[in-house]
Amino acid sequence: MTGHVLVAPDKFKGSLSAVEVASRVAAGLRAARPEVAVVSVPVADGGDGTVEAAVASGFARVEAEAAGPTGEPVTASYAFREGVAVVELAEASGLHRLPGGRLEPLTATSHGTGDLIAAAVRHGARRVVLGIGGSACTDGGSGMMRALGVRALDARGRELPPGGGALTGLRALDLSGFERPGGVEFVVAGDVDNPLLGPEGAAAVYGPQKGADPAGVALLEEGLARWADVAEAELGVRVRDEPGAGAAGGVGFAALAFLGARFRPGIDLLLDLLGFSERLSGARLVITGEGSLDGQTLRGKAPMGVAAAAARAGVPVVAVCGRRALTAEELSRAGIRSAFALTDIEQDVSRCIAQAGPLLQSLAATVAADWLPEPSPGPLGDPCT
Repeated sequence: MTGHVLVAPDKFKGSLSAVEVASRVAAGLRAARPEVAVVSVPVADGGDGTVEAAVASGFARVEAEAAGPTGEPVTASYAFREGVAVVELAEASGLHRLPGGRLEPLTATSHGTGDLIAAAVRHGARRVVLGIGGSACTDGGSGMMRALGVRALDARGRELPPGGGALTGLRALDLSGFERPGGVEFVVAGDVDNPLLGPEGAAAVYGPQKGADPAGVALLEEGLARWADVAEAELGVRVRDEPGAGAAGGVGFAALAFLGARFRPGIDLLLDLLGFSERLSGARLVITGEGSLDGQTLRGKAPMGVAAAAARAGVPVVAVCGRRALTAEELSRAGIRSAFALTDIEQDVSRCIAQAGPLLQSLAATVAADWLPEPSPGPLGDPCT
């Protein structure tokens, strides 16, 4: 059987990047079946690793100075190719940027994401793809908009301090320094459909993950409601209830209201940007995966998007993962024929995490044995080609 194997995994969070996963799988396949061509396309769904996946696929990495989630300066990156910029919120405003890892649920800001957007537009971007996973903040995107010229003012006309907790004091916006970049299309890549407010909103659902206690969640909810009231009245829009408005602590709301952004499922958008369909042409097998194949996977994570795209092309899909929490029936419904977990070959989870690379390379040999049969010998004992 001819044709290449397309390796298209997401990251194993906390262990291996998507690029590292793809590299290890490819190495294991090549060791087991050197005659089989392997093409690697690391993927992402808009969260951590989105810029890295774009760079691995041919985008240029561009560095820019930006504010971190607590205001400290950081050097962050976005990806750029032919007028398209891929900006990852986590690059400047992510949890991993918090100094010492200390959570700051009330004061963390998305300002740095706005810095990266401004840098990309100055660089010549005509289309900005904003990946919004992994944020440290619940500020409704107010920090992002401050970086783009919006001033959030209290009752005395003073600019508010950063963070979602301060938004309860918002009384007015000064938009004199803000002008939506002309001719620039904004697209948000994400897999979150939460509204801005309410029990399914940014504060209630994601605030606790960012360190907010019940009192903090209530304060953030009040602040986001005030932000929505003032911003929507000023802009003449109503987007707080739109799916995705609550994404990334409400950055989705600001992208919709101020930048006229549209949402697309993160993995679908990234597959388009990465030229996945072209790489899929002629493939005999697709290998996808992520750290944990579980119920979250079925809600539109990267392996689901890869499997759907492969199914449209009639190419079988298998998955690799750290742990597998889906039944064979659930995998089948997701378009995944089989899943191979590190815990299948090493039951100690801590060792799976510490030795994920070598274990994954060994696991790839098992995939090859099951899904890539060795060529039959020819009439003179030579392998058929």
